[in-house]
Amino acid sequence: MSRKKRRTTKKQSNATAIFVCVVVMVLLGACYSQVSNLCEKSRELSETEYALEQKIEEAYLERQDLIAREQYMQTKQYIEDVAKEKLGMVYPDEIVIRPSE
Repeated sequence: MSRKKRRTTKKQSNATAIFVCVVVMVLLGACYSQVSNLCEKSRELSETEYALEQKIEEAYLERQDLIAREQYMQTKQYIEDVAKEKLGMVYPDEIVIRPSE
């Protein structure tokens, strides 16, 4: 090879190496950007998941309370309590003592 041809080939290989380095750097920057976006989204979804799990737990506890209340409302004791409190009814053999105001 002649000297001139070797210089041109060397310049082309240097330019190619620089171009490849630039392309790799751009791709790395794009990948880093995507990874950081995905990490942020993952954090947000984790927070949302935690909040929803808390709501599920609250709904479960409320459901348990409602089931217990429903069972109580089907008892004779509930009927007696409502009759006494809301309607002022008493059994014939009961004596009602009310505090004076």
